[in-house]
Amino acid sequence: MNYRTLGNTQLQVSEMSFGTWAIGGSWGSVSDEESLRALDRAMDAGVNFFDTADVYGNGHSERLLAKATKGKEDRVYIATKFCRAGDIRDPQTYSEASVRAYAEASLKRLERDCIDLYQVHCPPIDILRDGAVFEVLDKLQAEGKIRHYGVSVESVEEGLLCLQYPGVKALQVIYNLFRQKPEEELFPKAKANGVGILVRLPLASGLLTGKFTETSTFAPDDHRNFNRNGDSFNVGETFAGLPFETGVRLARELAWIGEGRGSMASAALRWILENDDITCVIPGFKDTRQVEQNLAALEVGGFSAEERRRLREFYENEVRAHIRGPY
Repeated sequence: MNYRTLGNTQLQVSEMSFGTWAIGGSWGSVSDEESLRALDRAMDAGVNFFDTADVYGNGHSERLLAKATKGKEDRVYIATKFCRAGDIRDPQTYSEASVRAYAEASLKRLERDCIDLYQVHCPPIDILRDGAVFEVLDKLQAEGKIRHYGVSVESVEEGLLCLQYPGVKALQVIYNLFRQKPEEELFPKAKANGVGILVRLPLASGLLTGKFTETSTFAPDDHRNFNRNGDSFNVGETFAGLPFETGVRLARELAWIGEGRGSMASAALRWILENDDITCVIPGFKDTRQVEQNLAALEVGGFSAEERRRLREFYENEVRAHIRGPY
């Protein structure tokens, strides 16, 4: 496992880390016992950073992480998020009283004294422009409740705005072969500002595994069913904002990247890891098998300059126009 420094902090995090949305909820059925085995397997492989949120299963993923990392608090870092348990458009959701209550509740579920990275969870851009929430986070940081803070953003515009606040040490963004816009301006500026980049949804909700067909279906409680058109939250969080059938077709055209690299998924993750502006990639998982599949990306071959040019042109010419929602 390779480790990269999170921006200009002292945190050294595994380049392959994991997100826990899937084991918390909204991705169909999952077994807690299997989730814990998968977390153990990831840590055995050197993974030392996990991303979660208070709304993933209403705190369920935080509780699972508490169990999995018991006794390892000093060497396994946890990032969690807040605000979406309330009205994200109400300024009171970001008041000191509210943020403090969210943080204390997460600390209790995580069974920790300090949150390593506390992130505002995809707030409206008006909240970021106002900036009052960062003053609250500065207070919690001074009190030792949080070590560092950052923002999970939906768009490049939001990310660039966050860079204006010196306390922001990390941005969590959607970035994958179907969503390459952040590398144009946001990534270089974040690096110049000493801000780390966490990449979520690297496989575009599974499209970039190549396993779906146009007739694939998902459980009623899976966001790939209920949010595929942005009915519950930002459409970009599901299939990178692409209409499902379009995404399946486009993924089929990218199947070549898996040749000689084990699988399409491993290749898609490797492509992300080759970007030096990125701190880590945080794919999701539901079982040990998926953890193993994600870890396999660490061993596969990279991409030539010609292949990267080809992938960029494919994004510009075939994909970009189909993406819905702000990005």
